[in-house]
Amino acid sequence: MSVASHGRNAETTPLSISIDDSDPAAPLLRVGGDLAFTTAAPLRAAVDRLLVAGPPALLFDFGGLLFIDSTGLSVIVHAWREGQQRGTRVVLRETPRFLTTILDMTGVTGLLARPLPVVTPAARPATPA
Repeated sequence: MSVASHGRNAETTPLSISIDDSDPAAPLLRVGGDLAFTTAAPLRAAVDRLLVAGPPALLFDFGGLLFIDSTGLSVIVHAWREGQQRGTRVVLRETPRFLTTILDMTGVTGLLARPLPVVTPAARPATPA
């Protein structure tokens, strides 16, 4: 799947990621540019780093997103899946209309709306010391 907004060519704008972890209970990832096969790895790595701490919420701000493909979408699903295992709710905000449409069409909106399972301390993945 490859969906560009406004008739643009895919992957023409570098991915930008900024992390605001001033609230350890809800770190924020601001994502801009093109989130695609060739650019998604740094975002996935940032998600994994932030989820190690097991925050109650992980926030994504997609206000600057210009393009997403299936690999970019898989990073969102990865964050949700890992968050479910760690008791972290994944929240998207400032989603452009094209991203909202893709999330709805693929069922990801429904995934993100699912309640977190009850995670007991014994069931939490071990965090490295």
